[in-house]
Amino acid sequence: MWNVKSGTLFIVSLIVVIMISMKMASAEEKKTVTPKEFATKIVEVPSKVGNHLKNEWEETKAFQAKAWAETKKKWPWNKIFKGNQ
Repeated sequence: MWNVKSGTLFIVSLIVVIMISMKMASAEEKKTVTPKEFATKIVEVPSKVGNHLKNEWEETKAFQAKAWAETKKKWPWNKIFKGNQ
């Protein structure tokens, strides 16, 4: 049936066929990046990171304010110490 040599040959040829088909199936065009485009992208990184962090901070503050407002209303100590109002 299958000996080690034929099994190994089959596996290797299967891997080669899969690799070749993956290479041929690449449908996207190869885009070249000029040095000027690369430099522009690198220069934009700090401002993008800063904007992202600023937006996340604002979203976190808004979420926490909403969560604390809801928690204040539900907190059991408010009912105990305020009495029957």
